[in-house]
Amino acid sequence: MRHLLKLSDLSKDELFDLLYLADKLKSEKKAGLKRHYLEGKTLGMIFSKSSTRTRVSFEVGMYELGGSALFLSSIDTQMGRGEPVEDTARVLSRYLDGIMIRTYKQSDVELLAKYGTIPIINGLTDYCHPCQVLADLMTIREYKGTTKGKKLCYIGDGNNMANSLIVGGIKSGMEVAIACPQNHKPDADIMKWASESGEFMCTEKALEAAENADVLYTDVWASMGQEGEMAQRMNEFKSYQINNDVIKTAKRDAIVLHCLPAHREEEITAEVFKAHEEEIFNQAENRLHAQKAVLVTLMGR
Repeated sequence: MRHLLKLSDLSKDELFDLLYLADKLKSEKKAGLKRHYLEGKTLGMIFSKSSTRTRVSFEVGMYELGGSALFLSSIDTQMGRGEPVEDTARVLSRYLDGIMIRTYKQSDVELLAKYGTIPIINGLTDYCHPCQVLADLMTIREYKGTTKGKKLCYIGDGNNMANSLIVGGIKSGMEVAIACPQNHKPDADIMKWASESGEFMCTEKALEAAENADVLYTDVWASMGQEGEMAQRMNEFKSYQINNDVIKTAKRDAIVLHCLPAHREEEITAEVFKAHEEEIFNQAENRLHAQKAVLVTLMGR
C-alpha cells in the first residue's frame, strides 16, 4: 500500500490492517499514551473544497503523531492559477513527506500519485471518499462487533459516499443495499463489481433497501457544487429520508450513521438524528483515528 486513492485499490487484508491499526491508535489515545510514529514528518493538505472534519482531523492527527501539517488552499497556491497537477506533485514531493488532497476530480488525485514520489491520500473527490468510509467501518465494528454478515443500507444520492460505501461494505463482508432515484445511481462500474463480488442491490424503494438492515446510512441530498440543483433535488429525493418508517423496517438494534453535515428534516428527521446522535458523533470522531492509521501506514518508518 503506497497511496490511498480509492478503496478499490486495497486488498481485504490491507483494509482490515488499517481498521485494526485505527482501533489500536484510538485505544492509545484514550489511555493517554503519546506515540510519535511520525516525528519530524510533514503532511501537505491541499484543499479545493471547504472542510471541517477532514481538515481538523488530519491536522490534529499529524500533531498527535509527532509530525506537522501544512494547509494549502488551492486559491493561495499556483494550482489555483493553472499550474499543472503533475508539476505541483514533483515540486511538493521535494518538500513534504505526504500529501492529502480534498478536491473535485479523481484524476487530480491519480495524477499526484503518478508524478509524485511521496504517499498521496484522497481526502475526498466527487468520485469517492475513502477516509470517511474507513471511519464508518471502524464505527460499525465498534457497535456490531464485526462487519461480516451485517447488512448496510444507504439511502439517498448515489454519490461519492455511496460509491465508497459499496466498495468498503462488500470488501469487509457486508451485504450492501442502496436506495436512490433512477437518475442518481452510484457509479455503474462499481455496481457491476459489487454484484459480482458480494451481496448487493440497488433499488428505488427506500423501505425495500432498509429491510432487516443492521446499519442505516444517509448523506445530504445536494453535495458541494450542487447547490444550484437544490430545488430540483428536494423534489427528487423527498422519498429518500431516514425516518421512523425506515427505522421500523430495519432491525430493532440498527444503528444510524451520517457523514455530516446533516440537514435535519431533509435526508434525516430531527427525531431520528437525535435518537442516534451518539453513533453519528462517534463516527465523526473516528475520522481522526482512521486517518491516523492511514498516515502511519503510508508515512511511518
